[in-house]
Amino acid sequence: MTTQISRLLSIMTTLRDPKNGCEWDRAQNFQSIAPYTIEEAYEVSDAIDRGDMADLHEELGDLLFQVVFHSQMAKEAGDFSFEDVAKAISDKMEARHPHIFGDEDGQMGEARWETLKEAERTQKGAESAMDGVATTLPALLRAEKLQKRAARTGFDWPDVDGPAAKVHEEMAELSEADQGHRAEEAGDLLFAAVNLVRAYGIAPETALKNANLKFERRFRGMEAKAEGNFSDLSLDEQEALWSAVKAGEASGES
Repeated sequence: MTTQISRLLSIMTTLRDPKNGCEWDRAQNFQSIAPYTIEEAYEVSDAIDRGDMADLHEELGDLLFQVVFHSQMAKEAGDFSFEDVAKAISDKMEARHPHIFGDEDGQMGEARWETLKEAERTQKGAESAMDGVATTLPALLRAEKLQKRAARTGFDWPDVDGPAAKVHEEMAELSEADQGHRAEEAGDLLFAAVNLVRAYGIAPETALKNANLKFERRFRGMEAKAEGNFSDLSLDEQEALWSAVKAGEASGES
């Protein structure tokens, strides 16, 4: 494995060579590469969801290349190298698993994991419970993380009644908002919905992802059942097809 890592690092160095490297690779910087890094992470997740191990094999390589690419650019700037990245994550994993690599007893539960991460943030100079939640996370996922951070300080509803009431409150405020405040109120409603779903112990990102898949599956089912162009049907006709697709799912119809 070490040989293949060395080979990959050598390839990246060659691609970035000022004289003989690839023109496109030489022109890139952290900002221009970041979208590709995010894309590759999503493609890894997609391969996992599809259970495609051959594709996962390839996509993990693409994601690893992104780490190598960023590390090479940092090395050129004199900031850090791939070796430094590997050392840092190794040190972090050993520190976060003292019951495995140290002298502590016990098992690693979520509470213990978060306590260790909190200690790391404090050591780095964090001043707020909100520090360290990346602004580039998908908005739904970031909302959940922000709420979990707040909950660890005690700022959370004790049951689902509070979040449920807040959703109704935000719905009313959205309906009453003028054009200048409607977008803000819409955001408040979505944030409140995340809080409610989280109160039920459900991961909002996963729940919405599954809802998206279900809607897409049912919409494709409607299109398949339609006679002629689906968009030419009336709303009542489209609704009838939607009901038929749902009924087919309930009865196990393929």
